[in-house]
Amino acid sequence: MQPKTDTALKEFRKFLLKNRITPKWVIFLLDLLICIGTFIYANYLLTDFKILSLNYETLSEGVMTVCVASSVSFFIFKTYEGIIRFSEIHETIRALSAVFCSFLIMLLFNGILVLSHATLYIPNSVLFGYFFCASFVICGYRILVKTLYQDDELDINAANVIIYGAEIKGSLLQKTIVSISNKQFKVVAFIDDNEMLAGKTIDSIRIYSPDQLQSLLKPLRIKYLFFSKPDIDASVKNKIADECLVHNVKLMNIPPADRWVHGHLNFKQISDVQIEELLGRPAIELCNENVANFISNRNILITGAAGSIGSELARQVAAMHPASLILCDQVETGLHDLEYELQQHFGLGAKLKFYLGDVKDIAAMDQLFSVYRPDIVFHAAAYKHVPVMESHPSEAIRNNVLGTKVLADLSEFYGVERFLFISTDKAINPTNIMGASKRLAEIYCHSLHHSSKDIPAVDPLVYRMDAVLGKTKFITTRFGNVLASNGSVIPRFREQIAKGGPVTVTDPEIIRYFMTIPEACSLVLEAVTMGNGGEIFLFDMGEPVKILDLATKMIKLAGYEPGKDIRIDFTGLRPGEKLYEELLNDKEEVIPTHHKKILIAKVQDDNKEEIMDQIMKLIDLANECRDDDVVKQMKFILPEYISNNSVYQLYDNKFTPQTNLASSV
Repeated sequence: MQPKTDTALKEFRKFLLKNRITPKWVIFLLDLLICIGTFIYANYLLTDFKILSLNYETLSEGVMTVCVASSVSFFIFKTYEGIIRFSEIHETIRALSAVFCSFLIMLLFNGILVLSHATLYIPNSVLFGYFFCASFVICGYRILVKTLYQDDELDINAANVIIYGAEIKGSLLQKTIVSISNKQFKVVAFIDDNEMLAGKTIDSIRIYSPDQLQSLLKPLRIKYLFFSKPDIDASVKNKIADECLVHNVKLMNIPPADRWVHGHLNFKQISDVQIEELLGRPAIELCNENVANFISNRNILITGAAGSIGSELARQVAAMHPASLILCDQVETGLHDLEYELQQHFGLGAKLKFYLGDVKDIAAMDQLFSVYRPDIVFHAAAYKHVPVMESHPSEAIRNNVLGTKVLADLSEFYGVERFLFISTDKAINPTNIMGASKRLAEIYCHSLHHSSKDIPAVDPLVYRMDAVLGKTKFITTRFGNVLASNGSVIPRFREQIAKGGPVTVTDPEIIRYFMTIPEACSLVLEAVTMGNGGEIFLFDMGEPVKILDLATKMIKLAGYEPGKDIRIDFTGLRPGEKLYEELLNDKEEVIPTHHKKILIAKVQDDNKEEIMDQIMKLIDLANECRDDDVVKQMKFILPEYISNNSVYQLYDNKFTPQTNLASSV
């Protein structure tokens, strides 16, 4: 008997799908027949289904009354205009209202007959029976048709979906996802970390705990997992992602309800889970209130403002109501775009200043300082690409060392309160030109902070009669790799995947530390607030990430199979590159701060005046573009600088530098 029933349902579903839109008159006639049928049924019900006990004259009069009253009600409420399979709750309420209206009409007509002492009238018990039966059948068949239609279409075409995050929005999300996806998705389960919800259901869809996820993916043939909770811990999200990617389950994000367009979720708002979300660590809680109080009402200068770090730093500072925000870069388009964005979001007006200039141009920087008089300087401008700098040692020194020296000297002479230099973990035991140049810039800032003698000038322009020597506090922060920054590995992998591969990894064993851009900038702001000068701030970067694993996960997140759909090629270490980065060298001591994850690297630099003299000689060599001599001088100043996979390895442990290389210029 069961197979016949299933066959009949399938045939009815095919009929519904084949006949896309039922004519209005058919709906009207069907509703009218239901009203007539339920009225007759109510009469039979009153007589205990004894046909001979019926008054057929009264029944025929009643049927005519039902026809008139129901027709009027249906025309008033237009119940025949809705498409049943697309109907929502308001359509059901409208049908109920029409039946209730016809019931009232007949009740009123019945009362008139009783008052006029007519012998033919409809018993009130029949009318009440009619109302309940008609309401049940008219609403019931609408729900049945809608359910059969949806179930058939979903069973045939839809991809099975699990939603992570049930709670209050679960039912709304389930219905919304099905509707906005044009029936492409079918929600078959919920996952929620609230133990109170496990085992319960939402619209007959069961809620499971996170530890049951892996056992559900294959039996339920899950194709997608949607994250509806924006505050899922990164480690939890990463574990879920690993389980899903093994079964080729696509991961998607649903934005919070307060970001839905006009209160409705748009399908375009459902986005792929990005690798940055899975590499994050538990957020470091910083004293944002203290930072905001420190930044507000001060003149802030940010160099390299068009870059990844500089632009995010500008956004965070702009929200803290500075007296003025001066943004300096030599990239015209980047500055223009940033100006538009900041004015749109923060409305700084005249407080926002832009300066198009090169940090190693002394005259230009002197003009910048003399006009805008910054109180705090964030120096983010730098050349950072290791292979490029390996081919251009002189330019690396000119931009990264001379540029830093120019700004640091001007900060000292113009009485800047604090100067923060943004360095890199590649400055620790450097194996390349870029890392070594940043380490030299660190040394110069550190030596400048502790030096009591006059600062050696590269140009008379830096001397000013109103200089406030010794006031500036010089602070350094070291970063690991910043997620999604310009030129970083993740955007490159993303581009390669979009082109169909191959994805290029330098070495299967290479590892890196990662942090997010907002987190990096928050660290900068915290450091400038708590720094007393001379410190190098760093923090717990978590576990390092194997780049091969990163590439594999990014390919899977994009919906492809590594090695089959997209190939991974190993290209070998680039010039100056090493397998792993370090956070400290052997000579640096770690000092804790008030925050357990933020540390200070205490550096002991001896012979500060001699070091500053040697850096001046290095700059002179760089200005003459004497690349080999530049590298030799770098290795003389930095004994820990040992080249790796570079043409400059021939100078390691073989070169005894002259006392004054610059003297031969």
